[in-house]
Amino acid sequence: MRTVVLRTPGGLSVRLRPRALTVGAACVLVAAVAAVLAIGGGDYPMSPADVVRTLLGGGSPADAFIVEQVRLPRVLTALAAGGALAFSGAAFQALARNPLGSPDLLGFTQGAAGGALTVITVVGGGAMATAAGAVTGGLVTGVVIHLLAWREGLHGRRLVLVGIGVAAILTGINGYLLTRANIPDAARAVLWLTGTLDGRGWSDLAPVLTATVVVVPAVLLGCARAARVLEMGDDTATALGVRVRRTRLALLASAVLLSALAAAATGPVAFVALTAPQLARRLTREPGPNLLPSLCMGAALLVTADLAAQRLIPGRRLPVGVVTGVLGGVYLIWLLATERRRGRL
Repeated sequence: MRTVVLRTPGGLSVRLRPRALTVGAACVLVAAVAAVLAIGGGDYPMSPADVVRTLLGGGSPADAFIVEQVRLPRVLTALAAGGALAFSGAAFQALARNPLGSPDLLGFTQGAAGGALTVITVVGGGAMATAAGAVTGGLVTGVVIHLLAWREGLHGRRLVLVGIGVAAILTGINGYLLTRANIPDAARAVLWLTGTLDGRGWSDLAPVLTATVVVVPAVLLGCARAARVLEMGDDTATALGVRVRRTRLALLASAVLLSALAAAATGPVAFVALTAPQLARRLTREPGPNLLPSLCMGAALLVTADLAAQRLIPGRRLPVGVVTGVLGGVYLIWLLATERRRGRL
């Protein structure tokens, strides 16, 4: 693993890993190509050149309206939510020291879904209220899991076990909430639970994009190196000067916030948080959580999955959660089989 260290005149040093940078750049390129193709598709088709021209300020008024008001918010929401989910998944996997650590499996996504379902089926709120309910549900679930899993520290195995138990409880509660809803609300709730980007606008994008822009640099600057050391074990990390409890709490808080806001924007899209960090780690061949490559991988995965969902079946658009669920399920089976062969399960 080759590392390049750049030093500034002020005494600051930045460690650059060429392979990780290459993987991140490749993911950004894939995401950009998929985004342009997604913007150009639909009932009003546009060529990639027309899309790029319109994004740069050219194009006809009709092209500008279609791109800026209809399709661009959807694509940017996919990019921001995919990056946020993958970043939170990488943080959870670093906390749990387990490739199965992800908000999908640890109950945080179910908590966000429970908050949204409560708003839809009990309160009867609209899109903004549903998003607020999802964020509230995710954050409350994070606090509950933290309190239940905390015992002289937040250890990975206990976090996984408590999270799986809470997820099972919340799944039952969410099923009950669906049974008491009227048919229109139940249909809206089921679509949201599947995970969809249909009808997403600038108001859906703003919260998750703002949180990603603020939280991600803060974590990268404050916790990235400590998170790498945590994978050696708490005792080793403490001996190397890492504030273990502080780092774990910071990673947990940022992961819960990002996953909740991503769920509020798109619904609980399955498996992006699980698969993106593992794919990034295998491509970079770097130890540690690979937070930034995971973010780039998640953005590329979700926008590509949305492009596939729009074009997979001619004349019919699938919710993006259907595509990520199928692909993620196949990946999960492969991951479990691999871990079993290595004697970890």
